[in-house]
Amino acid sequence: MTDKVTELEQTARNWLKERGVTIEDMAELVYFLQSKYHDGLSMDECRENVHKVLQKREVQNAIITGIQMDKLAEENKLEEPLQTTVATDESLYGIDEIIAFAIVNVYGSIGFTNYGYIDKQKPGILKELDDKSSGKCHTFLDDIVGAIAAAASSRLAHSAAGDDEE
Repeated sequence: MTDKVTELEQTARNWLKERGVTIEDMAELVYFLQSKYHDGLSMDECRENVHKVLQKREVQNAIITGIQMDKLAEENKLEEPLQTTVATDESLYGIDEIIAFAIVNVYGSIGFTNYGYIDKQKPGILKELDDKSSGKCHTFLDDIVGAIAAAASSRLAHSAAGDDEE
C-alpha cells in the first residue's frame, strides 16, 4: 500500500483483523474465484486487488457498519426483534446482503455473480465465519468478506480485459 491511508480505512482494516480476517484470507478467496480464468494468477495479484478494494470509501463504510452491527448483537445491545434476527442470522433478513451489494457494485455486475457463487460455496474464511458454534456473531462480516473477495475478483477481471482504473 503506497497510497496515504485515511483514518476510516485504517479503522476498517483494524476491525477486520480484530475479527480474525486477514488480507491473506481474502486473497485466497480471490484466488478461489479467479484462478481458473487467469493462467499464472499469483497470490500477490490477489492481495493487491484486495488492497485496492479496501481503499474504496464505500467499502470502508460497509465494513465498519457491518462489524459494528455484529458486535452490538454479540453484546445483546440491539432491541428486539432486531437482536434475535441479527444474532441468529435469520435467513430472510437480507440487510447483510444489501450491505455486501454496496461493495460488489463498486466494480460492476460481474461482482454480483462472483458474490453469489462464493456466498453459496463458503470456502476458506467464509466457512469459519459462518460457523455459529464459535459464539461470535458474523451475520454481516461473512457477507462483507465475500463481497470484498468478489469485488477484488471483478477488479482483476476488468484489469485483465484492459479496463484498469489506474
